[in-house]
Order: sequence, then C-alpha cells, then structure tokens
Amino acid sequence: MSESRKPGRKVIPIVPSSQPATAGGADPVMVSLYEAHKKIYPRSVSGVFSRWRWILVLLTQLVFYGVPWLEWGQRQAVLFDLEARRFYIFNLVLYPQDFIYLTGILVISALALFLFTAVAGRLWCGYACPQTVYTEIFLWIEKAFEGDRSARMRRDAQPWTLDKLWRKGGTQVVWIALALWTGFTFVGYFTPIKVLALQVMQLDLGPWEWFWVLFYGLATYGNAGFLREQVCLHMCPYARFQSAMFDHDTLVVTYDEARGEPRGARARKVDPATLNLGACVDCTLCVQVCPTGIDIRKGLQYECIGCGACADVCDTVMDKMGYAQGLIKYSTQNAMAQGWGKSAIVRRVLRPRILIYSAILSAVVVAMMVSLTLRQPFKVDVVRDRGAQARMVGPGRIENVYRLQIMNATEAQQRYRISASGLPGLSLSSDNEVAVDATQSRWVAVRLQLPLEAAKPGSHVIQFEIEGVDRPAHVLEKSVFVVPR
Repeated sequence: MSESRKPGRKVIPIVPSSQPATAGGADPVMVSLYEAHKKIYPRSVSGVFSRWRWILVLLTQLVFYGVPWLEWGQRQAVLFDLEARRFYIFNLVLYPQDFIYLTGILVISALALFLFTAVAGRLWCGYACPQTVYTEIFLWIEKAFEGDRSARMRRDAQPWTLDKLWRKGGTQVVWIALALWTGFTFVGYFTPIKVLALQVMQLDLGPWEWFWVLFYGLATYGNAGFLREQVCLHMCPYARFQSAMFDHDTLVVTYDEARGEPRGARARKVDPATLNLGACVDCTLCVQVCPTGIDIRKGLQYECIGCGACADVCDTVMDKMGYAQGLIKYSTQNAMAQGWGKSAIVRRVLRPRILIYSAILSAVVVAMMVSLTLRQPFKVDVVRDRGAQARMVGPGRIENVYRLQIMNATEAQQRYRISASGLPGLSLSSDNEVAVDATQSRWVAVRLQLPLEAAKPGSHVIQFEIEGVDRPAHVLEKSVFVVPR
C-alpha cells in the first residue's frame, strides 16, 4: 500500500503558505486538480443540417478517394511527382519554379476561411473539416456495430462478453481498414496509385511509401476514432483565434433564451404559460447530440463547431410538443438582441468587413486565373558556365558559354529556336534549335561570340529569346556578356 493511502492519513490539496495547511497537523499531500476526461457519446440525429453534413461528407470523400484513379491521357490526372519535380493537375504541368501558384492557393484558402467565418462562423469546422468528416464516418461505423448512444454507454459499463468483444473488435477492424485505405490514397497523390496498388499487393513498397501510408493511416485512426473532439478543443488553433473574425452580425448557432426560459419538463398537452415555463423542455438532447459535448443554452462558446446538430434535434422536439421550430437556430447576436427577422439578417451580411474580404479574395482569384491563362507552356533558366569563362576564339572574336535549362510544360515534344541580342555583332556559334521531350527539361550549352571591337571591356547586358517552333510561344531571359580586359 502506498504511503498516501495508509489508514488515517489525510489527502488534501496544497494551499498557499499564508494559509494554514491543514487542520489537525496532517501532512499535506499533492492531488491533481485536473478534471478527468469524460468520454462523449454523441447521439444520432436527423434533420436539415445533418443531411447537409452528410452531403459534404460524400462529396469530399468522392473527391479525395476518386481523383487519384482518374486518367488524363496516358498518365494520372492529379499527381505530385516529387522525385521528378513535376506536378500534374489535369492539363497543367507545373515545375518547382511555379511555386507562386501554391502561394496563391494558400492565400485564397486563408481569405476564403476569413470570409466564411465572418459571414457564418465555423462552417468549415462543422461541415467540411477532415476531422469532422472522418469523425462522422467513424461514428457511423461505430453505430453500425455497437448501436446508438444509450447502447454504447450501457455496453461500455458492462464486463467483457463475447458479444461485446465481437462488436468492439468489428468496429476496430473496419476503422483500421478505412484508416489504411485513407493513408494509401494519400500516398497515391505522390506515387502513381496503380503502381502503388501493385506494390501493396506484392508487399514491395519503398520505405517512404510504407512510412506515409502507416503515418497517415495512424493519424486518421487516432484522430477520428479516439481523440475526436479533443482535436477541436485543444489541438486545433482555429478554435482559439476564430473570435477575432467574429462580430455581432456573424451567423452562429444560438439558443433563444427569451423564448426558452425558464426551462422545465411538462406534459405534451399542458400550456407552458400556465406553469410559467418557456419553450425549452430541458430534455438535454441538444447536449447529447453535440460532438464536442457543450450545452448551447449557455451561450456562444469557442468549443462550438457550428454543425447545427442541436438545432436539428431541438426542432424535432418542438414538433413533438406542438411548438414553433427555431428555439435553437442559426442567427446573429444582434438579431437575437433586437428581434430581427431573416431579411434584416441577410441585409447585414453586406457590411464593410465582408465587402473588404470579398474584394481582396476576388482580386487574388482573378489575378491567379489570368496568370494561369497567360502562362507560357515552357520555361527557361539561363546560367553562365563557370567552367568556361570569356575567351578569345579565332581572329578577333570573344566567346562566352552559357547553359540554358529549357522546361517543356506541354505533353508533346516541342522544338525551340534560340537567339540572342543586346550587342552589335552578337551571334550564336552553336546550334540554335533544340528539341525537348514532353513534360521534360533539357540543359543546352549555348556559345555566343562577339567581335573584339564591338564592345568595351566589362560586363554587358544581353537578352536570350527562345521561341517555340511547333507552337507560338516565346520567353525572354536576361544575362550578361563579359568582355575581358
């Protein structure tokens, strides 16, 4: 028996030294002041918002699991080939030099998140966040094996039996299978998924493929199967800074306190006014269906992910009681305080903050689309050959050597013509035409010559022009021509 558990020994929390530690001279013993985590058993719910949530689940997972299997010509439609440094997105072929487009996508995503949050709160969290989506899927699997909320709670409190073992085991097996398939699909965006599938069947994956399949599978299994609301409450930073994007005209899930209070149970046919009661029957179903376990009747809380489950179940209860729906609903703080209707709420959407976010987002989207439309189908990098500096060749001529990397971003072989300008008498002494295979890059040595008397000693700016022979396109790249002293 540990010392702290000896008979007659008092267990009390530590208090500041300015106060008496204990009564009776007992030695103080440190105890934990943290509340033990209580497992949340979300109750199943049906309604308008629940249907929308499942529509988003289906759409997002059709995209995630389906896109890697799409073919585009003779290749995978979406493939991020890190080894070859090629990024294929349908008819686009991007190189590391196109990193600006990734920056644009991230900026658009951030601005869209700011805009949607300012308009309607945590819609992303409640309907499309991967944590929410996979938690919904895992809960659906758990319900299929173990039953709804009350059955799961009752079974967890009972000792292990054969029935409990196969139900719990079945849940875990399907969870693990789905998590591994998710990890496999994720890796399929970086390794051709058909090749990856063949390697999996032969157990011939490379070390990095094994690592990421297992890592992403474990993350899915742990986050959606066990951590669940803990990710939203304690690990996701969005829950902490979302309030900076909220204002009193942001749509959030709200409880109509003026209509619902004082709450209390009553018979279905009893007029609540005779009992001095509000519309809330205090059934606590809104708490039971909440995936984060909060009571929306306590007001706006950062733990609320805006999924609307409490509104769905409350509307069901109101229908059964014969009361009007909307005791819990999407509304704004101003609307609740001033009794606004839907039309007034909609009018307040177009406020300065929303207009600014929309204008900036639209400008970035338009700029990115224009840039992609005007993007040249090939790129050129010019590098002076450090192994061959300026030198005298032939009678009275100076030669500089350059290396040009020509990247063909089309899916057919292309020929390019090279020329240079910027100094009188500047000419190419190497081949001026080169062929580059589809979606490949090629390094080409280019030699430029200049008459000795054409320029003074020093560095002179010149310009390379690379034109497409098979299709109209051209790129201009600057460099320098060095005339030795």
